[in-house]
Amino acid sequence: MPPVFAHGALRLYLLALLESGPKHGYELIKALKDRFGGTYSPSAGTIYPRLGKLEEEGLVATESAGRRTNYHITAAGRAELDRRRDELAGVEDDISASVRRLADGLRNDIRSNMRGLRADLAATAEAARSAAGTAEFRIPGGRISADGVRPLKDAELMLQEFRDDLRTELRRHARNRPLDPVTLETMRTVLEQAGIAIRSTLTS
Repeated sequence: MPPVFAHGALRLYLLALLESGPKHGYELIKALKDRFGGTYSPSAGTIYPRLGKLEEEGLVATESAGRRTNYHITAAGRAELDRRRDELAGVEDDISASVRRLADGLRNDIRSNMRGLRADLAATAEAARSAAGTAEFRIPGGRISADGVRPLKDAELMLQEFRDDLRTELRRHARNRPLDPVTLETMRTVLEQAGIAIRSTLTS
């Protein structure tokens, strides 16, 4: 896979992130992760050496904030950034292209994994059909009798419980950070394949 940042581009982009105000290392890592929609997250070993180099060059300065070290852009750093605005616009374009490339790669990985999931779901559906031939079988939260008295009600209850539980988890996550494209693509694919597997048992 080609590098996410061209030579020197990350250094310039860190200056741009610091232009809005002081940040510590973790905040810069998170800002980069958010900019890439969760498809890329730089390591501390990638960020801190570049911050150290920027400090050596007088483009950023540090100050202690409790146990953390905040980085802020200096006057020389702002001058560097102003001088290279056109180049920064090109970095932004490259980031957008990288996001699309990384997202495409992740989607391909997810589709590959979904082939295995599809086989698992088919096997589960077949096991459910076989179990329906016995007197009764257990499901989470209750029983379904083979005579068909309660199946629809139980199926609707399972579906409602699944929806409510997952919706709660999604909202809890969204309070801290937005959902990334990988999560959305995974949900879309898994739910689609689950629907196919369930419908196959309805028409069999």
